[in-house]
Amino acid sequence: MVLVTSVAQAIEQIPDGASLMIGGFMGIGSPHRMIDELVRQQRRRLTIIANDTARPGFGIGKLIGAKLVSRVIASHIGTNAQTQQQMIAGEIEVELVPQGTLAERIRAGGYGLGGVLTPTGVGTSVAEGKQIVEVQGVPYLLELPLAADFALLAAHRADYRGNLDYALTARNFNPVMAFAAKRVFAEAKEIVPIGVIPPDEVVTPGVLVDALIEAEHANG
Repeated sequence: MVLVTSVAQAIEQIPDGASLMIGGFMGIGSPHRMIDELVRQQRRRLTIIANDTARPGFGIGKLIGAKLVSRVIASHIGTNAQTQQQMIAGEIEVELVPQGTLAERIRAGGYGLGGVLTPTGVGTSVAEGKQIVEVQGVPYLLELPLAADFALLAAHRADYRGNLDYALTARNFNPVMAFAAKRVFAEAKEIVPIGVIPPDEVVTPGVLVDALIEAEHANG
């Protein structure tokens, strides 16, 4: 059985200065309860690895608005003016990574690979300071793996072994992030008995999950 804990107890384990992978795409598939608790507990100097920073007052945007983030590694920040303003003011360091490259760097971090070779960014400012590897006459950028102290995931359902499934487009960065962090915390819309989630619908196996946030509302 995976540890079932309150959202407050889970976030208490995250120190200031931690690196966090946070699932979601524009807030869809993001762990909103854990994000809210990070704000409530005022965890500071966070490094956030995510697809984006959502928008002001929503999803990861709440962490930006509360000025709890010191570094962002993401595909884009174009929908959050607060992230842009803090970057221009020197309050947040931002590393922009092409979306496919970001996913593959996270996968490399989780699977123990030394990096990813990609043609994306060759001949542009993205290549500055990076190693170029030629394969069969074609130049590729060597993009290094990404890993984190914690992965904060959101699932559609979980069971008491920590097995997770995801709904529709919420199945975005969550599954790959589960492999790339030292500790994995997950929240789900509902926690169901073991066996309710068919084995072939389990996307993230419970062996990867360290703590499951207790259900917001108890099942019948």
